[in-house]
Amino acid sequence: MKSAVFDYVKPKALQEALSLLEQGGDDARLIAGGQTLLATLNMRLSEPSVLIDITDIAELKGIAVVGDSLRIGALVTHTEIEDSELVAIHAPLLKAAAPHIAHRAIRNLGTWGGSLAYGDPAAEWPACSLTLRATMIIHGPAGERRISAQDFFIDLYTTSLEPDEILVATEIPLANKQEVFYFHELARRHGDYAVAGLAAVAQKQGEVLTHCAFTFFSVGATPVMATKAQELVDGQKLTEEVIAKAVAEARNEIEAIADITNSAEAKKHLIGVLLERGLKQMIA
Repeated sequence: MKSAVFDYVKPKALQEALSLLEQGGDDARLIAGGQTLLATLNMRLSEPSVLIDITDIAELKGIAVVGDSLRIGALVTHTEIEDSELVAIHAPLLKAAAPHIAHRAIRNLGTWGGSLAYGDPAAEWPACSLTLRATMIIHGPAGERRISAQDFFIDLYTTSLEPDEILVATEIPLANKQEVFYFHELARRHGDYAVAGLAAVAQKQGEVLTHCAFTFFSVGATPVMATKAQELVDGQKLTEEVIAKAVAEARNEIEAIADITNSAEAKKHLIGVLLERGLKQMIA
């Protein structure tokens, strides 16, 4: 199939893009990397009257340290994150996650902001942003607003981003020397959507983990943080008994949702498998 007819505009500034988005209303769509949108256009799942190409807007680009945060522009590609020395130093979880995203050709074009705004529960970046306690920087007609990743992802493919707003960048607290991380996803083959995945960080002191954040993805309608398992592990010497209790708690607290190939029971099992592996790797 081919997409329906639409107008195409390419603004050079953020304010111009916001004005075009406001004028277009519900019939306007933003495009950056286009790795999701182009497919929906061609299948006519989306039929905008105007497509607003934001790839020339400088305010949406770049990776930089700003104060005590790592700022990642919405237009930064998956490959840029994968190759960035700043990311490797200050947000190593993202460095570990990037190679799991589809294939290199997709990573060369797909963007950080596009993935977050789309809110796919099987995607890597929403889970990582939640784990790293990221702050979303959003611009709209009323100016700038900031919202935590915890409040950004609302439901299946649904975020708190309003139709007339643009996600400009994300700020992530800088990792310190005590931070340890784990990222892994289980998929039928590399590049496929994950059956289940885990993005985890913690502060390590000897055999104790604190400030734990364990986020599972591709198991529910949004990325899900295992808060009770985190509390159980936090500040405790990480023995086999504690790990077993945390695994049981995570399986119990997360309501996994079946997909077309995997049952909820299978996903619950994998939640435990991933958490056990993650805890053992982080403490090692």
